[in-house]
Amino acid sequence: MKPAAVFHPVRRAAWPLLVFCALSCALAVPRVGQHDGYTRLVFDLPRTAASQVKVTGQSVTVKLDVTLKTEQGPLSAPGVTAYAVAGGTVSVTLARGHALAKVSVLPPASGQSARLVIDVPTSAAASRLPATPAPAAAVRPASVVTQSPTVRPRVVLDAGHGGNDPGAVSRWVREEDVTLDIALRTRAVLVEHGVDVVMTRTGDQHLSPNKGADLEARSRLAATGQVSAFVSIHVNSAGPSAQGIETFYFGQPLAGSSRSLAVQENGGGSVGEELTRKAAGLAQNLLGDILAQAKVAFSRQLATRVQSRLIGATGAVNRGVKTDAFYVIRNPTTPAILVEVGFGSSPVEGPRLAQAAYRDRIAQALARAILDFLNTK
Repeated sequence: MKPAAVFHPVRRAAWPLLVFCALSCALAVPRVGQHDGYTRLVFDLPRTAASQVKVTGQSVTVKLDVTLKTEQGPLSAPGVTAYAVAGGTVSVTLARGHALAKVSVLPPASGQSARLVIDVPTSAAASRLPATPAPAAAVRPASVVTQSPTVRPRVVLDAGHGGNDPGAVSRWVREEDVTLDIALRTRAVLVEHGVDVVMTRTGDQHLSPNKGADLEARSRLAATGQVSAFVSIHVNSAGPSAQGIETFYFGQPLAGSSRSLAVQENGGGSVGEELTRKAAGLAQNLLGDILAQAKVAFSRQLATRVQSRLIGATGAVNRGVKTDAFYVIRNPTTPAILVEVGFGSSPVEGPRLAQAAYRDRIAQALARAILDFLNTK
Protein backbone atom coordinates (compact mmCIF):
# COMPACT_ATOMS: atom_id res chain seq x y z
CA MET A 1 0.00 0.00 0.00
CA LYS A 2 1.13 3.54 -0.01
CA PRO A 3 1.72 5.87 2.94
CA ALA A 4 0.88 9.45 3.39
CA ALA A 5 3.00 10.88 1.46
CA VAL A 6 13.86 12.81 0.51
CA PHE A 7 20.53 14.59 -3.62
CA HIS A 8 16.57 16.75 -5.41
CA PRO A 9 12.64 16.23 -6.55
CA VAL A 10 9.34 17.48 -8.69
CA ARG A 11 5.94 16.95 -11.60
CA ARG A 12 2.61 18.08 -13.91
CA ALA A 13 0.76 17.63 -17.30
CA ALA A 14 3.27 19.59 -19.40
CA TRP A 15 5.78 18.91 -16.61
CA PRO A 16 6.70 15.30 -17.59
CA LEU A 17 7.84 16.55 -20.99
CA LEU A 18 9.97 19.24 -19.34
CA VAL A 19 11.45 16.68 -16.99
CA PHE A 20 12.25 14.35 -19.88
CA CYS A 21 14.09 17.09 -21.76
CA ALA A 22 16.00 18.18 -18.69
CA LEU A 23 17.15 14.65 -17.97
CA SER A 24 17.92 13.57 -21.52
CA CYS A 25 20.20 16.59 -21.96
CA ALA A 26 21.97 16.19 -18.63
CA LEU A 27 25.02 14.16 -19.70
CA ALA A 28 27.40 17.03 -18.81
CA VAL A 29 25.55 18.08 -15.65
CA PRO A 30 27.22 16.67 -12.53
CA ARG A 31 25.57 14.68 -9.80
CA VAL A 32 26.48 16.38 -6.55
CA GLY A 33 26.84 14.42 -3.32
CA GLN A 34 27.57 15.86 0.11
CA HIS A 35 29.36 13.32 2.30
CA ASP A 36 31.17 13.40 5.62
CA GLY A 37 34.38 15.32 4.91
CA TYR A 38 34.00 15.89 1.18
CA THR A 39 31.77 16.94 -1.69
CA ARG A 40 31.63 14.63 -4.70
CA LEU A 41 30.85 15.66 -8.28
CA VAL A 42 30.13 12.89 -10.79
CA PHE A 43 30.06 13.57 -14.55
CA ASP A 44 28.77 10.75 -16.77
CA LEU A 45 31.02 10.03 -19.77
CA PRO A 46 30.19 8.33 -23.09
CA ARG A 47 33.18 5.97 -22.59
CA THR A 48 36.32 5.50 -20.52
CA ALA A 49 38.66 8.42 -21.18
CA ALA A 50 42.30 9.35 -20.59
CA SER A 51 42.61 12.55 -18.60
CA GLN A 52 44.93 15.45 -17.90
CA VAL A 53 44.35 17.07 -14.52
CA LYS A 54 45.35 20.46 -13.16
CA VAL A 55 44.45 21.80 -9.72
CA THR A 56 45.51 25.42 -9.42
CA GLY A 57 44.34 28.17 -7.10
CA GLN A 58 40.57 27.94 -6.85
CA SER A 59 39.91 25.67 -9.82
CA VAL A 60 40.12 22.07 -11.00
CA THR A 61 40.51 21.50 -14.75
CA VAL A 62 40.24 18.07 -16.33
CA LYS A 63 40.92 17.55 -20.03
CA LEU A 64 39.39 14.36 -21.44
CA ASP A 65 39.68 12.72 -24.85
CA VAL A 66 35.90 12.65 -25.23
CA THR A 67 33.38 15.31 -26.24
CA LEU A 68 30.69 16.38 -23.79
CA LYS A 69 27.70 18.67 -24.14
CA THR A 70 28.54 22.30 -23.34
CA GLU A 71 27.08 23.21 -19.95
CA GLN A 72 27.79 25.56 -17.09
CA GLY A 73 26.12 26.68 -13.91
CA PRO A 74 26.40 27.40 -10.20
CA LEU A 75 26.92 24.74 -7.54
CA SER A 76 25.52 25.03 -4.05
CA ALA A 77 27.56 22.55 -2.02
CA PRO A 78 30.46 22.82 0.44
CA GLY A 79 33.80 23.45 -1.27
CA VAL A 80 32.48 24.19 -4.76
CA THR A 81 30.74 27.15 -6.37
CA ALA A 82 30.40 26.47 -10.11
CA TYR A 83 31.16 24.11 -12.98
CA ALA A 84 31.67 24.46 -16.73
CA VAL A 85 31.92 21.87 -19.50
CA ALA A 86 33.14 22.67 -23.01
CA GLY A 87 34.15 19.99 -25.48
CA GLY A 88 36.37 17.63 -23.53
CA THR A 89 37.28 20.06 -20.74
CA VAL A 90 35.56 20.01 -17.36
CA SER A 91 36.26 22.86 -14.92
CA VAL A 92 35.11 23.17 -11.32
CA THR A 93 35.48 26.36 -9.33
CA LEU A 94 36.42 25.76 -5.70
CA ALA A 95 35.10 27.83 -2.83
CA ARG A 96 37.43 30.21 -1.01
CA GLY A 97 39.71 28.30 1.34
CA HIS A 98 39.53 25.09 -0.69
CA ALA A 99 42.49 24.23 -2.93
CA LEU A 100 42.58 20.43 -3.03
CA ALA A 101 40.73 17.86 -5.10
CA LYS A 102 40.96 14.18 -5.91
CA VAL A 103 40.10 13.29 -9.51
CA SER A 104 39.18 9.83 -10.80
CA VAL A 105 38.01 8.50 -14.15
CA LEU A 106 36.12 5.26 -13.60
CA PRO A 107 35.34 2.71 -16.32
CA PRO A 108 31.85 1.32 -16.94
CA ALA A 109 30.78 -1.13 -14.23
CA SER A 110 27.65 -2.68 -12.75
CA GLY A 111 25.35 -1.16 -15.34
CA GLN A 112 26.85 2.33 -14.98
CA SER A 113 28.51 4.34 -17.72
CA ALA A 114 32.09 5.57 -17.42
CA ARG A 115 32.29 8.64 -15.19
CA LEU A 116 34.54 11.43 -14.01
CA VAL A 117 34.56 11.76 -10.21
CA ILE A 118 35.89 14.87 -8.47
CA ASP A 119 36.11 14.80 -4.67
CA VAL A 120 36.67 18.13 -2.90
CA PRO A 121 37.65 17.87 0.80
CA THR A 122 35.45 19.92 3.11
CA SER A 123 36.89 18.99 6.53
CA ALA A 124 40.30 19.31 8.16
CA ALA A 125 40.79 15.54 8.15
CA ALA A 126 39.80 15.17 4.52
CA SER A 127 41.96 18.11 3.43
CA ARG A 128 45.04 16.22 4.59
CA LEU A 129 44.45 13.72 1.79
CA PRO A 130 46.89 14.29 -1.08
CA ALA A 131 45.55 16.13 -4.10
CA THR A 132 45.40 14.24 -7.40
CA PRO A 133 48.88 12.73 -7.66
CA ALA A 134 49.16 12.93 -11.44
CA PRO A 135 51.15 15.96 -12.68
CA ALA A 136 49.24 18.53 -14.69
CA ALA A 137 50.40 17.31 -18.08
CA ALA A 138 50.30 13.59 -17.35
CA VAL A 139 47.68 11.27 -18.80
CA ARG A 140 45.98 9.45 -15.95
CA PRO A 141 44.41 6.10 -16.96
CA ALA A 142 41.21 5.12 -15.24
CA SER A 143 42.61 1.79 -14.10
CA VAL A 144 44.92 3.36 -11.51
CA VAL A 145 42.18 5.35 -9.78
CA THR A 146 40.98 4.17 -6.39
CA GLN A 147 38.31 5.51 -4.10
CA SER A 148 39.44 7.09 -0.83
CA PRO A 149 38.51 4.86 2.15
CA THR A 150 38.39 7.82 4.53
CA VAL A 151 35.03 9.20 3.43
CA ARG A 152 31.65 7.67 4.20
CA PRO A 153 28.46 8.51 2.31
CA ARG A 154 25.23 8.62 4.32
CA VAL A 155 21.87 7.17 3.28
CA VAL A 156 18.45 7.45 4.95
CA LEU A 157 16.28 4.32 4.77
CA ASP A 158 12.60 4.93 5.48
CA ALA A 159 10.63 1.79 6.35
CA GLY A 160 7.13 2.94 5.41
CA HIS A 161 4.33 3.05 8.00
CA GLY A 162 4.64 1.59 11.51
CA GLY A 163 3.10 2.28 14.90
CA ASN A 164 -0.47 3.53 14.57
CA ASP A 165 -0.35 3.11 10.78
CA PRO A 166 0.26 -0.52 9.70
CA GLY A 167 -0.10 0.34 6.01
CA ALA A 168 -1.57 -2.25 3.67
CA VAL A 169 -2.71 -5.45 5.35
CA SER A 170 -3.53 -8.66 3.47
CA ARG A 171 -4.02 -12.31 4.35
CA TRP A 172 -0.27 -12.78 3.73
CA VAL A 173 1.56 -9.71 5.00
CA ARG A 174 1.40 -6.42 6.88
CA GLU A 175 3.16 -3.61 5.06
CA GLU A 176 4.84 -2.19 8.17
CA ASP A 177 6.49 -5.58 8.87
CA VAL A 178 7.75 -6.15 5.32
CA THR A 179 9.16 -2.65 4.87
CA LEU A 180 11.02 -2.75 8.18
CA ASP A 181 12.54 -6.17 7.49
CA ILE A 182 13.72 -5.10 4.02
CA ALA A 183 15.12 -1.82 5.39
CA LEU A 184 17.08 -3.59 8.14
CA ARG A 185 18.50 -6.11 5.65
CA THR A 186 19.43 -3.29 3.26
CA ARG A 187 21.14 -1.41 6.08
CA ALA A 188 23.28 -4.44 6.93
CA VAL A 189 24.62 -4.64 3.36
CA LEU A 190 25.28 -0.90 3.07
CA VAL A 191 27.12 -0.79 6.41
CA GLU A 192 29.35 -3.66 5.24
CA HIS A 193 30.37 -1.43 2.32
CA GLY A 194 31.23 1.57 4.47
CA VAL A 195 27.99 3.53 4.14
CA ASP A 196 26.50 5.34 7.13
CA VAL A 197 22.80 4.51 7.37
CA VAL A 198 20.10 6.49 9.17
CA MET A 199 16.84 4.62 9.80
CA THR A 200 13.56 6.48 10.20
CA ARG A 201 12.43 3.62 12.44
CA THR A 202 13.95 0.39 13.74
CA GLY A 203 10.80 -1.07 15.29
CA ASP A 204 7.02 -0.99 15.07
CA GLN A 205 6.69 2.72 15.77
CA HIS A 206 5.56 5.98 14.26
CA LEU A 207 7.41 9.29 14.49
CA SER A 208 4.19 11.11 15.32
CA PRO A 209 0.56 10.03 15.81
CA ASN A 210 -0.36 12.78 13.33
CA LYS A 211 0.23 11.51 9.77
CA GLY A 212 1.36 14.86 8.39
CA ALA A 213 3.82 15.35 11.25
CA ASP A 214 5.04 11.77 10.86
CA LEU A 215 5.83 12.23 7.17
CA GLU A 216 7.37 15.64 7.90
CA ALA A 217 9.74 14.11 10.48
CA ARG A 218 10.78 11.34 8.06
CA SER A 219 11.36 13.80 5.23
CA ARG A 220 13.35 16.13 7.51
CA LEU A 221 15.98 13.42 8.03
CA ALA A 222 17.00 13.91 4.40
CA ALA A 223 18.17 17.42 5.23
CA THR A 224 19.91 16.57 8.51
CA GLY A 225 23.69 16.66 8.03
CA GLN A 226 25.02 15.51 4.66
CA VAL A 227 22.74 12.88 3.14
CA SER A 228 23.53 11.28 -0.23
CA ALA A 229 20.21 9.55 -0.78
CA PHE A 230 16.80 8.97 0.80
CA VAL A 231 14.93 5.75 0.02
CA SER A 232 11.36 5.15 1.24
CA ILE A 233 10.24 1.50 1.10
CA HIS A 234 6.58 0.46 0.69
CA VAL A 235 4.30 -2.41 -0.25
CA ASN A 236 1.54 -1.82 -2.80
CA SER A 237 -2.12 -2.76 -2.58
CA ALA A 238 -4.85 -3.09 -5.21
CA GLY A 239 -7.05 -5.76 -6.77
CA PRO A 240 -5.85 -9.39 -6.78
CA SER A 241 -4.63 -9.19 -10.38
CA ALA A 242 -2.24 -6.27 -9.75
CA GLN A 243 1.44 -7.26 -9.65
CA GLY A 244 4.86 -5.76 -10.01
CA ILE A 245 7.48 -3.35 -8.70
CA GLU A 246 7.52 0.38 -9.37
CA THR A 247 9.82 3.19 -8.25
CA PHE A 248 8.91 6.86 -7.91
CA TYR A 249 10.75 10.15 -7.69
CA PHE A 250 9.09 13.42 -6.72
CA GLY A 251 6.90 15.38 -9.10
CA GLN A 252 3.46 15.68 -10.62
CA PRO A 253 1.66 12.47 -11.65
CA LEU A 254 2.62 11.38 -15.15
CA ALA A 255 0.37 12.58 -17.94
CA GLY A 256 -2.48 10.13 -18.47
CA SER A 257 -2.43 8.77 -14.91
CA SER A 258 -5.96 7.93 -13.81
CA ARG A 259 -5.28 8.93 -10.24
CA SER A 260 -2.51 10.11 -7.96
CA LEU A 261 -1.14 7.13 -6.02
CA ALA A 262 0.36 9.67 -3.64
CA VAL A 263 -3.03 10.35 -2.03
CA GLN A 264 -3.07 6.82 -0.65
CA GLU A 265 0.57 6.93 0.51
CA ASN A 266 0.07 10.43 1.93
CA GLY A 267 -2.41 9.09 4.48
CA GLY A 268 -5.53 8.54 2.43
CA GLY A 269 -8.84 10.34 2.84
CA SER A 270 -8.91 14.07 3.48
CA VAL A 271 -5.43 14.01 5.07
CA GLY A 272 -3.95 12.37 1.97
CA GLU A 273 -5.77 14.79 -0.32
CA GLU A 274 -4.46 17.82 1.59
CA LEU A 275 -0.85 16.62 1.79
CA THR A 276 -0.89 15.68 -1.89
CA ARG A 277 -2.18 19.16 -2.82
CA LYS A 278 0.69 20.71 -0.84
CA ALA A 279 3.28 18.43 -2.42
CA ALA A 280 1.90 18.97 -5.94
CA GLY A 281 2.03 22.74 -5.40
CA LEU A 282 5.68 22.46 -4.38
CA ALA A 283 6.41 20.37 -7.47
CA GLN A 284 4.97 23.10 -9.67
CA ASN A 285 6.91 25.85 -7.85
CA LEU A 286 10.21 24.00 -8.30
CA LEU A 287 9.96 23.96 -12.10
CA GLY A 288 12.07 27.10 -12.44
CA ASP A 289 14.63 26.17 -9.77
CA ILE A 290 17.91 25.00 -11.36
CA LEU A 291 19.11 23.20 -8.25
CA ALA A 292 15.75 21.49 -7.84
CA GLN A 293 15.99 20.35 -11.46
CA ALA A 294 19.38 18.83 -10.63
CA LYS A 295 17.75 16.92 -7.79
CA VAL A 296 15.09 15.65 -10.16
CA ALA A 297 17.82 14.34 -12.46
CA PHE A 298 19.69 12.67 -9.59
CA SER A 299 16.53 11.20 -8.11
CA ARG A 300 15.53 9.78 -11.47
CA GLN A 301 18.98 8.21 -11.89
CA LEU A 302 18.68 6.61 -8.46
CA ALA A 303 15.15 5.41 -9.22
CA THR A 304 16.26 3.89 -12.53
CA ARG A 305 19.10 1.97 -10.91
CA VAL A 306 16.86 0.70 -8.12
CA GLN A 307 14.10 -0.39 -10.51
CA SER A 308 16.53 -2.21 -12.78
CA ARG A 309 18.23 -4.05 -9.93
CA LEU A 310 14.96 -5.09 -8.29
CA ILE A 311 13.45 -6.43 -11.50
CA GLY A 312 16.65 -8.31 -12.30
CA ALA A 313 16.77 -9.90 -8.84
CA THR A 314 13.10 -10.84 -8.50
CA GLY A 315 11.77 -11.34 -12.03
CA ALA A 316 8.69 -9.35 -10.97
CA VAL A 317 6.48 -7.45 -13.39
CA ASN A 318 8.24 -4.20 -14.31
CA ARG A 319 5.83 -1.34 -13.65
CA GLY A 320 8.55 1.19 -14.41
CA VAL A 321 9.96 4.44 -13.01
CA LYS A 322 7.35 7.15 -12.45
CA THR A 323 6.74 10.49 -10.80
CA ASP A 324 4.13 11.38 -8.20
CA ALA A 325 3.61 13.91 -5.40
CA PHE A 326 4.69 11.82 -2.43
CA TYR A 327 5.03 14.08 0.59
CA VAL A 328 7.86 12.11 2.20
CA ILE A 329 10.29 12.51 -0.76
CA ARG A 330 9.63 16.17 -1.53
CA ASN A 331 12.87 17.50 0.07
CA PRO A 332 14.55 19.67 -2.59
CA THR A 333 18.20 19.03 -1.61
CA THR A 334 18.58 15.25 -1.50
CA PRO A 335 18.14 12.57 -4.21
CA ALA A 336 15.00 10.83 -2.95
CA ILE A 337 12.84 7.95 -4.18
CA LEU A 338 9.90 5.83 -3.03
CA VAL A 339 9.87 2.18 -4.07
CA GLU A 340 6.85 -0.14 -4.03
CA VAL A 341 8.43 -3.59 -3.76
CA GLY A 342 5.32 -5.54 -4.75
CA PHE A 343 1.62 -6.02 -4.08
CA GLY A 344 0.84 -7.56 -0.70
CA SER A 345 -2.71 -7.99 -1.98
CA SER A 346 -1.60 -10.26 -4.84
CA PRO A 347 -2.04 -14.04 -4.42
CA VAL A 348 1.30 -14.31 -6.27
CA GLU A 349 3.38 -11.57 -4.65
CA GLY A 350 1.79 -11.60 -1.20
CA PRO A 351 3.12 -15.09 -0.34
CA ARG A 352 6.53 -14.15 -1.83
CA LEU A 353 6.80 -11.04 0.32
CA ALA A 354 6.03 -13.22 3.35
CA GLN A 355 9.22 -15.22 2.68
CA ALA A 356 12.44 -14.05 4.36
CA ALA A 357 14.53 -15.31 1.42
CA TYR A 358 12.54 -13.21 -1.06
CA ARG A 359 12.78 -10.10 1.12
CA ASP A 360 16.54 -10.68 1.33
CA ARG A 361 16.76 -10.74 -2.49
CA ILE A 362 14.96 -7.41 -2.58
CA ALA A 363 17.26 -5.94 0.08
CA GLN A 364 20.43 -7.16 -1.67
CA ALA A 365 19.29 -5.64 -4.96
CA LEU A 366 18.22 -2.39 -3.33
CA ALA A 367 21.56 -2.05 -1.53
CA ARG A 368 23.52 -2.79 -4.71
CA ALA A 369 21.59 -0.13 -6.62
CA ILE A 370 22.30 2.44 -3.90
CA LEU A 371 26.00 1.53 -3.92
CA ASP A 372 26.03 1.91 -7.73
CA PHE A 373 24.48 5.36 -7.39
CA LEU A 374 27.08 6.35 -4.77
CA ASN A 375 29.92 4.99 -6.92
CA THR A 376 30.86 2.76 -4.00
CA LYS A 377 32.36 -0.70 -4.46
